[in-house]
Amino acid sequence: MRPVNRQNDGDQVLTVLGLETSCDETAASVVRLGPDGATVLSSVIYSQIDEHAAYGGVVPEIAARSHVEMIDTVTRQAMEQSGLDWSELSGVAATAGPGLVGGVMVGLSYGKAVALARDLPLVAINHLEGHAVSARLGAETAYPFLLLLVSGGHCQLLEVRGIGDMSRLGTTIDDAAGEAFDKIAKAMGLGYPGGPALEKLAASGDGSRYELPRALLGRKDCDFSFSGLKTAASRLAQTCETEQDRADLADAVQKAIARQLMERTERAMKAYLESHPELVAYDAAAGAAKSGQRLFVVAGGVAANKTVRATLQKLATKYGFGFFAPPMAYCTDNAAMIALAGAERLEKGWVSDLDAVARPRWPLDEARATGDPVHKKQGRKGAKA
Repeated sequence: MRPVNRQNDGDQVLTVLGLETSCDETAASVVRLGPDGATVLSSVIYSQIDEHAAYGGVVPEIAARSHVEMIDTVTRQAMEQSGLDWSELSGVAATAGPGLVGGVMVGLSYGKAVALARDLPLVAINHLEGHAVSARLGAETAYPFLLLLVSGGHCQLLEVRGIGDMSRLGTTIDDAAGEAFDKIAKAMGLGYPGGPALEKLAASGDGSRYELPRALLGRKDCDFSFSGLKTAASRLAQTCETEQDRADLADAVQKAIARQLMERTERAMKAYLESHPELVAYDAAAGAAKSGQRLFVVAGGVAANKTVRATLQKLATKYGFGFFAPPMAYCTDNAAMIALAGAERLEKGWVSDLDAVARPRWPLDEARATGDPVHKKQGRKGAKA
């Protein structure tokens, strides 16, 4: 079944409880989807940052145990804040992967229990699909659009034609941009989470002092690579003697990551326009983004970085794309995006069985990830991206 724009789907109103436990946030949200778009009725997030800070990163077992302890409390808070009774829900959406499988199992199992106890349909959601639709929480962003999904674990360019209908144009062949931010920040002694700390330090830096490697310049595809940058910057971090040295390196790293995102996205934009000559330039004066216009969405935790946003927004303007990103509150992991993805699937009658499994890996474009894997050794977990 091929998804279509929900604007043509009638006046159905759906209210969905979303659950997100794929990494180190336990989150629950209630979202209402109607003809005029999505309304977030509640969004509660319990962050585990303090529990993982001493280790400089997420410890999977600690994360899973925390999800077990907090999932019921967070969900009840979300329901209370929404002002709704359980009987007013249309369905339950829960992240089923990809992610730390112990945490994914907690949220998915809780979602199954709610669905069973309240006689509600369950929708198992790909966490990445949640990010893909997250910009629609802030504005009515029509399908189709070009998407840059950039987070701690993923860096992909995708053509998004609708919910459940996405094609991969490019992906990272090693590390994700967010992972590079965090690991370089750790090498610089900035603590966890590293990305926001590095961005803050970079504000007082002059990155021109440092020359960092530029990856994949000779390749004609839209893939990314950040491992060389990560290694080079981590080594340079050991040579920093003053706070200004560290600030200058932070600025160089931030600009290098933004530059690679821009370069590969520009290639994807050109390919996208070649395959879709019918798309017209975005007209901001016309109001909401409409189907048939050139639309570009950037989503994921790195979308909160101001330098990255500004660089990509400038690129979008150059090629006549409307630039859209989620509100800051919905860039990082949250349950509102899971609830919205669930509502859009439920609107089409796509529901999951109660035997839906938690998946540590789950590509958005599974056909290409399996048939043309970037990581040739897929292992028992399946294709990575």
